[in-house]
Amino acid sequence: MKLLGISAWRNADKSSCLLFLGVFLVLSVHVSQSNAFWIAHLNISLQIRNKTVWELADNGVFGKNSPLKTVSGVVVPPSGPYQIACSPLTNFSRPTHSETWIALIMRGHCTFTKKINVAAKKGAIGVIIYNHPGTGNGVFPMIYLGSEDIVAVMIGNLKGMDILHLIQNGIKVVIAIEVGKHYGSWMNHYLGSLLLCTLVTVAYFTFYCAGRLRLARIQIERYRQLTDVKKAIGQLELRILKEGDKEADTDAENCVVCLEVYKPKDVVRILRCSHIFHRLCIDPWLLQHRTCPVCKCDLLKPSEAELPVRNEAESLQAVVPNEALDTTLLNEEDSHNEYVLVQDSESSSMDE
Repeated sequence: MKLLGISAWRNADKSSCLLFLGVFLVLSVHVSQSNAFWIAHLNISLQIRNKTVWELADNGVFGKNSPLKTVSGVVVPPSGPYQIACSPLTNFSRPTHSETWIALIMRGHCTFTKKINVAAKKGAIGVIIYNHPGTGNGVFPMIYLGSEDIVAVMIGNLKGMDILHLIQNGIKVVIAIEVGKHYGSWMNHYLGSLLLCTLVTVAYFTFYCAGRLRLARIQIERYRQLTDVKKAIGQLELRILKEGDKEADTDAENCVVCLEVYKPKDVVRILRCSHIFHRLCIDPWLLQHRTCPVCKCDLLKPSEAELPVRNEAESLQAVVPNEALDTTLLNEEDSHNEYVLVQDSESSSMDE
């Protein structure tokens, strides 16, 4: 029972390890996908009076559901003092002459989904959301639902405030959003190696558990056989040799295990095959080999001579009465015939 408990505990431990590896792999894939993002290049141009001034390109991050395509247009923030665009009634001072435009919205007070949907319904081809005040240039990939056909990009707070101040000062700002490089976590680069290592580990643990289970079964079977052997040994006859026993004679056979002659007061064990050995010699031998050292008779198998002899005896008992009966009848018939012959001879002699 102790062996079974240890084996079950080890199997449970291996199963827990495999479960942990599977969960780790799933979480690794999920985290890897969630940490991947695309860089958005923002080429900014300023129209001051009749001149166009190009600024250095700045970078942002595409939203998770944003299409990866290039768009350009005039940057338009919401009208009024609040730049959050959380209400469907938010107005944008859209450009005339059917120019394409991109909404500039500050993060906060509502979800990204609501802000992007408001801008999309107003006709924007893209949305630039700049981060909270005090966050510097920190950005991350936005997650939103609906309006997946509109380009959505996040930029830092500092750059967003600079663009907003330029527009509020009457300067026309045009931004072209271009698709940059794709970045992912280190798991994207090593996911193949991690998957291969996981498969190898799972295969190793599978074969290891199978081997341990087979070994446990073998040990349990050996334990059962050892128990049966001990029980069978306990049922064998024991004798203490005395003076005058033929086994204690110096000319008699010796113990084939220790090769020493039997002496009076020696404790011997008699096997079912009638071979005699010292108890201290034969018991360890039987525990290890389970057979008689002389005739190789198996201790756990019934004697081969017992069953046939019993059957022959039963058959003889069944045949003898019939034969005896036939012989008796035959003798009675012979006696009767002799009696008849004798009577006939006596009658004939008396007639004479």
